[in-house]
Amino acid sequence: MHERSSVAELAGILRTELVRYSPDEKLPSSRALVERFRVSPVTVSRALAALAAEGLVVTRPGAGAFRARPRAGGARPGDTSWQQVALSAEAGEDAVPRSVDASGVLATLSEPPAGVLELNGGYLHPALQPERALAAALARAGRRPGAWGRPPVEGVGELRAWFAREIGGPAGTVTPSDVLITAGGQSALTAALRALAPPGAPVLVESPTYPGMLAAARASGLRPVPVPADAHGVRTDLLAPAFRASGARLLVLQPLFQNPSGAVLAEERRAEVLRAAREAGAFVVEDDFARRLAHEDAPPLPPALAADDPDGIVVHVCSLTKFTSPSLRVGALAARGPALDRLRAIHVVDNFFVPRPLQEAALELVGSPAWSRHRRTVAAELRARREALLSALRRELPQLTVEYVPPGGFHVWVRLPDGTDDTALAAAAFREGVAVAPGRPYYAAEPEAPHLRLSFASVAGTAELAEGVARLRRAVGQIAPAG
Repeated sequence: MHERSSVAELAGILRTELVRYSPDEKLPSSRALVERFRVSPVTVSRALAALAAEGLVVTRPGAGAFRARPRAGGARPGDTSWQQVALSAEAGEDAVPRSVDASGVLATLSEPPAGVLELNGGYLHPALQPERALAAALARAGRRPGAWGRPPVEGVGELRAWFAREIGGPAGTVTPSDVLITAGGQSALTAALRALAPPGAPVLVESPTYPGMLAAARASGLRPVPVPADAHGVRTDLLAPAFRASGARLLVLQPLFQNPSGAVLAEERRAEVLRAAREAGAFVVEDDFARRLAHEDAPPLPPALAADDPDGIVVHVCSLTKFTSPSLRVGALAARGPALDRLRAIHVVDNFFVPRPLQEAALELVGSPAWSRHRRTVAAELRARREALLSALRRELPQLTVEYVPPGGFHVWVRLPDGTDDTALAAAAFREGVAVAPGRPYYAAEPEAPHLRLSFASVAGTAELAEGVARLRRAVGQIAPAG
């Protein structure tokens, strides 16, 4: 059992057993709990800390853990209803709604309850994360001279140079001075949206697309305008008409292993994207989140759009987070010209800078022998898991369709039969013990068809993938008519 689930399970058991103890009565010792539940001392310590945070347990150094006394009285419940008016009041006819729907993002960030298999996750399972390499890199970084000092606001120079090489490729078309270090990809994406379009402006987005981008756009007061995409990426035959009809000056797309479809932008469409944006006087935000998630059998990857753009049309966003750990929130923005100045200003106002120890740890990690080993391991594992998930779907749910098998990333986009309610199916699947992502949040407007997004990287292994699909089959049987 993985550490995080065993902590939650132990905390749940102890929570139910607290009724056996009187206030201030001592609980069994940590050693006794370790022996009884056959868990590690760390698991016991974290479970007790969780109960202490809830106010159910009091820990006393050297004495042990005790049931907490009930809180006397209780504060008068506040009346926060006035906030509905304050948060919704908009001045002027052209005011932009400020409400934010983060449900699509929270679905991939929230840990499922114990026993629920996570086929909707947005990160590598801890078994695939380079935890030892990260720990070693952080330890080495902490000993670097000046590691705890204030970094340059643009980022540590060596890390900017590394990202420049990664983005620009062998030709070196991106320089370190074009790069800003950010606190992960989401932070970079949000900064780009705010920098490149004013509140109330339209922004062209792929349909379907990443819900976190839609939420960030709407939180910035922007109006997402969908442009259909297919297995070859965004439909460039519809792009120029969309620019003209909407008046948009910004396009956001994921050319490589798009989320959720997994599509790779076709070679002939790359130039068409840049040409359409240039003619419209628009920027292109290239969210290159999955470049390091290529599978073992992936063909050679195309270069970043930013590598072929000397004119500053493309603003490039990338991150180390998806490939390493949710907590290694280190990413980069690459841009040229006045856009870079605007991005730098917004980045500084919002964040000041990314903590230097984290930047130094990232630099240690990418420069270590463990980095290339991790890339090989992840590439092989993702291919094996992808094939295991597809095999399970063919065996258990042949009525579902995977129209495109991605050679990278860690999810597949599954087409459901017409008339299926994907939200209801996701709820039924959760009751059966498997978390999946319904397709609805991935659309800026009405969905073209019902879908599910299934992740194959956020579970422990192929056995859990098979079990997850079996549970999904039971859920499909609950909401679909026989046959």
